[in-house]
Amino acid sequence: MTTPPPVVLFDVNETLSDMRPLASAFEESGMPAAGAPLWFAEVLRDGFALTTTGENPDFVAIARDNLRRHLAAASGARDHAEDVDRILEVFTHFDLHPDVTPGVTALSRTAELVTLSNGSASIAETLLARGGVRELFSQCLSVTDAPLWKPTRDAYAYAAQQTGRPLEELMLVAVHPWDIHGAAAAGLRTAWINRTGAAYPSCFRTPEIEAEHLVALAEILAGARG
Repeated sequence: MTTPPPVVLFDVNETLSDMRPLASAFEESGMPAAGAPLWFAEVLRDGFALTTTGENPDFVAIARDNLRRHLAAASGARDHAEDVDRILEVFTHFDLHPDVTPGVTALSRTAELVTLSNGSASIAETLLARGGVRELFSQCLSVTDAPLWKPTRDAYAYAAQQTGRPLEELMLVAVHPWDIHGAAAAGLRTAWINRTGAAYPSCFRTPEIEAEHLVALAEILAGARG
């Protein structure tokens, strides 16, 4: 039987935050709405590439560079600083997904809750505070203070060290299969949140739990506890 973990470790961007407003921000800057998820995927790609060479890059610096190139491709080479700043400002005003507040409230009754983001800890702090659930989390962690980005083992080991728990007592919750794979390879338990009904990549390690949202995850773990 599955047992509830002592610590539930959350990814932040997309897992907790609803990033759909980025599409409108892209359109307002003369770019296609469909470019928003592509841009975010490219930020992660470039961060992962730098991580494989032993660097711990700054998320915002990569995001800015990629935005400048997207804007130049859409409307030519000129000063795009204002649009870059406006789009990045959207990151500080995301809302939580509707399932997050009831889901983390239920999960907090049986586990310590912690975030671990490849972005800044302040973004997570602001997101959770605005959603009224910051007090449910003991810590908001960032790979800025870890040796390397997720999905390296070093990033998850940093979270384990900060919580004072062995890796196997942490369960990573994320919407990104690459994050699930990295955490599983590092020895963490994993829960994949699949809000869209997508197929999980067969090349990655399979999550211990798949749930359609955080409320369902809490119910699964509560059932295991019972």
